[in-house]
Amino acid sequence: MALHIIFLQICVGLLALPIHILAFLGLWDPVAKKLLPYLLERMTPTYNKHMKEQKRDLFSHLNEFNSALGQLTLLEVGCGTGANFQFYPPGCKVICVDPNPNFKKFLSKSLAENKHVDSRDFVVASGDNMPQVKDASVDVVVCTLVLCSVQDVEGVLAEVLRVLRPGGAFFFLEHVTANPTSWNYFVQVILDPTMKYLGDGCKLTKATWKYLENAKFSELKLRHIQAPFKWNPVRPHIIGYAVK
Repeated sequence: MALHIIFLQICVGLLALPIHILAFLGLWDPVAKKLLPYLLERMTPTYNKHMKEQKRDLFSHLNEFNSALGQLTLLEVGCGTGANFQFYPPGCKVICVDPNPNFKKFLSKSLAENKHVDSRDFVVASGDNMPQVKDASVDVVVCTLVLCSVQDVEGVLAEVLRVLRPGGAFFFLEHVTANPTSWNYFVQVILDPTMKYLGDGCKLTKATWKYLENAKFSELKLRHIQAPFKWNPVRPHIIGYAVK
């Protein structure tokens, strides 16, 4: 890695020095787990405002995967504060999965604001290990802005395929690495070492689409888009769904 990039990474690290010290001492993770729900509660409305049309278009396809009984059973991996609830179709049954138990009270608030969604299950588990969810038991799995912070993406996708019924679909919206020749990528590389602490493991330079292309889905509908953010390192996104 070029010396000037290392120098800039160190400069960014110095600005967040208390966080790096706490991380080195093993004290940052429990703090981050408690802070993250509050941060996402504040950031989510802005993100949804900018990405409203993209989310509406993506989730307009959910009802194509209703069960034979006409009801949609949806499992959301990394549900967070319930940022996607407003875009789900009326009457769908949602199973919320997140490894952070501190999101529970924020989910209750989101459900109160989105009464068209039926959700009674909050499963505290990581996306690569969901034994509480039965094989082939859901019509759709949703994952948005989560795979960037997952270490074992292959494990998550294997679990997704396990819990999806035959013909079910995995819906995704994720920020990804930028073109390596772009200024956006340059900024991502500089911020990466610190961002993993600020974003609970988030990696800005992850080529997430490659994992999806290599997973054992029968069909993959994936698009690369630029989110309508100004001067933001997470502008590059992928969006779409994959059918089991």
